[in-house]
Amino acid sequence: MDYPTDPAAGLDRYADAAVDAIEAGGGEGPLVVVAQSLGGFIAPLVCARVDVDLLVLLNAMVPRPGESAQAWWDNVGHEAARAADAARAGRTPDADFDARVEFFHDVPARIVEEAFAGPPPHGPSETMFVEPWPLPAWPAVPTRFLQGRDDRFFPLAFQRRVVAERLGPTVPFDELPGGHLTALSQPAALAARLDTYQRELALARR
Repeated sequence: MDYPTDPAAGLDRYADAAVDAIEAGGGEGPLVVVAQSLGGFIAPLVCARVDVDLLVLLNAMVPRPGESAQAWWDNVGHEAARAADAARAGRTPDADFDARVEFFHDVPARIVEEAFAGPPPHGPSETMFVEPWPLPAWPAVPTRFLQGRDDRFFPLAFQRRVVAERLGPTVPFDELPGGHLTALSQPAALAARLDTYQRELALARR
């Protein structure tokens, strides 16, 4: 789907884009919404508008009511966790962010070259980062958390803590191989896991 390019677009506009894509796609069977990274701020808003059977958070940020994406990093202690994980792995803990090192380290070289060959992609709007997350609570939709074991940007232990603190023990926390860009580095493993989730939903409906 295409997200807004307007720098003034807020969380609702991003959620609108996802809802429009769902409605345009149609289809049968259980509806599974998958939210990658910053999409953790958007997908719950989609679930509040559309009848979603399962929300899968993939290497995602988990917001609290009233929290902005800009404030999230300090609130969860992200920088310290990222630095500690880098030090354990023998990387420089205070190095500046490098997308090739933290996002593309396990992505096939051909895809990395293609990704960096063109102009930089349009990033999220500034408004989206500073707006407070508007929901009063997590939506009443079944939720699973799926985390790449090799994610350098959101390390596994860090995500386990954040999910436990913010979503509680009732949200299953699953792992699979791959870094932050799992769809690029482990597409078959990710697709197989999502297929499993959807088959489980279909069986539960019978």
